[in-house]
Amino acid sequence: MKRFPTNQQSLAVVVVFAFSWVNLGCMVTKVKKPDFSKVAYPNQEHIVGVTTKAGKEVAFDPPGGLVNHDEIQAKVANIAYTISFPDVQRLWVETKGISAPRTIGLTAAIVVGSLATLVGIVAATKQSCPFVYSWDGTGYVFDAEPYGGAITRGLERDDFSELEHLRAQNGQYRLLLTNEVDETQYTNLMELWVVDHPRGARVVSDENGVLRAFTRVQSLSAARDRDGNDILPWLTATDRKIWEPDAAASPDGSLTQEVILTFPKPEGASRANLIANAATGLWGSYMIKQMAELHGRDTETWLASLDGNPQATAALHAWGERERVYRLPIEVEEPGGWQLRGTLPSGGPLLAEDRAISLDISHVQGNQVRLRMRPPVGFWAFNSFALASGEGDTVVVQKLAARSAITAAGKNILADLAASDDRYYPMPDNIDRAEVIFPAPSAKPGLDRTIFLHTRGWYQLHLRDRSEPDLSTFNKLLAEPGAAVQFAATRFLEWSKKLP
Repeated sequence: MKRFPTNQQSLAVVVVFAFSWVNLGCMVTKVKKPDFSKVAYPNQEHIVGVTTKAGKEVAFDPPGGLVNHDEIQAKVANIAYTISFPDVQRLWVETKGISAPRTIGLTAAIVVGSLATLVGIVAATKQSCPFVYSWDGTGYVFDAEPYGGAITRGLERDDFSELEHLRAQNGQYRLLLTNEVDETQYTNLMELWVVDHPRGARVVSDENGVLRAFTRVQSLSAARDRDGNDILPWLTATDRKIWEPDAAASPDGSLTQEVILTFPKPEGASRANLIANAATGLWGSYMIKQMAELHGRDTETWLASLDGNPQATAALHAWGERERVYRLPIEVEEPGGWQLRGTLPSGGPLLAEDRAISLDISHVQGNQVRLRMRPPVGFWAFNSFALASGEGDTVVVQKLAARSAITAAGKNILADLAASDDRYYPMPDNIDRAEVIFPAPSAKPGLDRTIFLHTRGWYQLHLRDRSEPDLSTFNKLLAEPGAAVQFAATRFLEWSKKLP
């Protein structure tokens, strides 16, 4: 979101790409979220809906809305509807294209047609992770975006993504793994974790892959930003209302926002888990590459130097937490003031995952729990928060290995994805993709099922900068508190001025 509710500098766009695979007779749907500042009007696309700055989601009747000057005109429930751009927080745009068939029904290229302008914005800013699509019984749906920020092998990591859309068909689960950005992706492991649990329980992973089932989950009772604005409508549910401040200074020059969350205090609880659906902002993702490329022609060498240097990678993680750019402190209000009790990990940026963060609330007095986060602008996007009492219940996890993994070129990569080892499935081009199939265990009567994808991997940015290294600036970003956020805000201003 662009600084709710007053900033009208830009619109955030969510672009939904639906591509049909001819051989499979199926559909692939993906959500992308480029910045929309000064982008040419997408006159020829299907604008299927908007999220307003007032926090209302509006779905348009087919074939969608049209842009007329600085308004969007559509029909909603067969009644004429008009909204001006200053009142729009996000656009939802859909386009479709037919792909060339492949031996396994995949594609060598995606046709985006007249949406190229918007896609170019994504390509310019999105710098992380493969995309994972789940087969939902009728088509492939964008469902996971693992190991964001792992820009060299020394930063390789595991990720745990709930696959909300995955459905069994003919006794199997099908996933589609794709590279659609300018990088080489190295996937080490893919396996499914299946949890059959009591109905009504909510199973959530922490960042280390510990799964717990929560039954006593509290919704937010209040949420406010630094200026006292009510942002509760944006943070109560995982939906199309996403709070994401611009990478721009406020009128008083501040580059830090503040979010204060209020929950009813769970009775008798000394610990609780914050269930957060949040991700790295799109601009924060782009800054990973921008800051790395301050090494100029030596960037690849510098990244490679991290691979065998655990101290250097640990220092980078510590920097990300200190600057709150890729790990965000969570403070709990106690009688003595705000106390650090946990941290929010980054992810995404295009698809956020629920994460459980254990918090000590034993010192909280009264009947409310108040949490505070102070995200730097441009680096975070918040969708929803809830608070679960206690540490949750242990669950039985059934781990499934893939039974088939075939690339678009027909190569069998099953062994490359079978274990966390020195074998990888590399995807050097943004036409690379593979279909991975798992066995689907029979459902257990009376139980709900939640499925997680456990992946491990890293990615290599495609670096073309052959300029002189600017180590002075890079070292300043590492050493000087706040310098990285100022750098990102300056680049955002420069970049937005260049957009058509």
